[in-house]
Amino acid sequence: MNRFRRVLSLRGITPSVLVLSVISGGCRAQEAAVSPGPAQPVIPTHRSVPAPPQASGNRLWVALDDHLGRGTKRDHSAPTLTLRSAGPSPLVLRDGSASGASQPLATAATLRIRWRLEPLAEPVKVSRLVAGPYASFESADRVAQRWRQQGVQALVAHPGEWEVWAPETASVLEGVATRPWRNTITSVVRPVLEGIDGDPKTLAGPLLLEAPDGLSWKGGVMQGPFRLQPDAYGSWTLLEQVPLERYLEGVVPHEIGAGSPEAALQAQAVLARTWALANSHRFGIDGYHLCSDTQCQVYSDPRYAGSAVRQAIKATTGQVLQWNGKPISAVYHASNGGVMASAPEAWAMAPAPYLQAQADGDQGWLDAVVLPLKDADAIRRLVQAGRGAYGAGHPLFRWTRTYTASQLERALASQSPGVVQGVAVLKRGPSGRVLTLRIEGEGPGFPVDLRLDAIRRTLRRLPSTLFTLETTGEGVWRFNGGGFGHGAGLSQAGAIDLASRGWSVQRILQHYYPGATLAPLAP
Repeated sequence: MNRFRRVLSLRGITPSVLVLSVISGGCRAQEAAVSPGPAQPVIPTHRSVPAPPQASGNRLWVALDDHLGRGTKRDHSAPTLTLRSAGPSPLVLRDGSASGASQPLATAATLRIRWRLEPLAEPVKVSRLVAGPYASFESADRVAQRWRQQGVQALVAHPGEWEVWAPETASVLEGVATRPWRNTITSVVRPVLEGIDGDPKTLAGPLLLEAPDGLSWKGGVMQGPFRLQPDAYGSWTLLEQVPLERYLEGVVPHEIGAGSPEAALQAQAVLARTWALANSHRFGIDGYHLCSDTQCQVYSDPRYAGSAVRQAIKATTGQVLQWNGKPISAVYHASNGGVMASAPEAWAMAPAPYLQAQADGDQGWLDAVVLPLKDADAIRRLVQAGRGAYGAGHPLFRWTRTYTASQLERALASQSPGVVQGVAVLKRGPSGRVLTLRIEGEGPGFPVDLRLDAIRRTLRRLPSTLFTLETTGEGVWRFNGGGFGHGAGLSQAGAIDLASRGWSVQRILQHYYPGATLAPLAP
């Protein structure tokens, strides 16, 4: 089965689930099938949106902008979306719900769309159990998988931060905090095309946008075609349909830098391709595949891909890293500080055989850095050293950050308001990374235990979780650390270093993902 076709349906939803569809400007209930047994009223967990158009030619739907129209009031106060042609040819806007090529709704060099809140003919109830927020999709998906193993139709959502949504009747998972959420939907947000040849026109959507000369977007040019469609939260998303290899042109130079050595560029191309295929279900609840920011892979103007980047992509065309014949979770980051992290040190996820904790350097460094690193003195020596580590030239290979009690209080204000009195490391992983950071204090919710990626999500000035901690004064703590990012998989700084030493792309990938196989994607 085509890998993209598999992600077009919302994962975890059975035919008996009642859903809401945004059709012709309103929400209506529809039930595709009825499960055996007595009919039971089912309250949907969210507004459902259609799956993206059938993928062909290995194409991805990538969000250029999301949550459009959020917060629209009766006075149409939401920000306007402005779309401009990058050349002399005008933009063409069509009705995306019509079969075949519909007549243009508008043709102009610039299109301006605002948002309108309209009442529904019949209010519709939605309810769910919500787990989260989580700092990453990986941590949220781990919780969703636990529910799915119990037969619960759990979905990962991203209304602002990562959450897991399950039916309100689902059993609560041990160790997972949940909260009920209920709402009655009484209105729907619809796009309004500002008057070009007359009065403003309210549209139903989804909408298709053609840009023969490309779309001018955030200082760059995107080629399209494009689609504007509703999401699961009542807002809208602007999408670009991108062939996989062109998508890589918009990722590789922005992730590792177009001036990196050839083997490093090739490694990044393989990883970007592998990651995209393995994660194309990430926004299934919203009817598309990937985002374009750091919650996915940074995707921007493909024109920044110079000849070296295009050659690296061409040299690895169709090549992905696989484990048991499937694309791996090809995570990567900027710098590991001289030691790779295992997957469970980065996120609340199952161990991956190709993501292991190990020292990252020459033989002298390997002799000096013996894992597991759980002794405080050994970790202190690590973050004070660096000679022999791969990628030691990265500007955040070693770093220092200071937090005061007042700064920590501000960081925790939304979840645990109070007075911070102390900070301590409770648990470390084999690479020395902090798994649990406790913040002591007085007030509701104290002590606060920050775990895994929630540490950096809360204390945003920390480049990584590989650090030592010391008190430098009353209410002042210093973090001395190494690396930038989660530390699992390929270190981009390390790959650049190894490529400059003459390592091949195969050797670099095998170094960072031991046991994974570099092979063509199966048709």
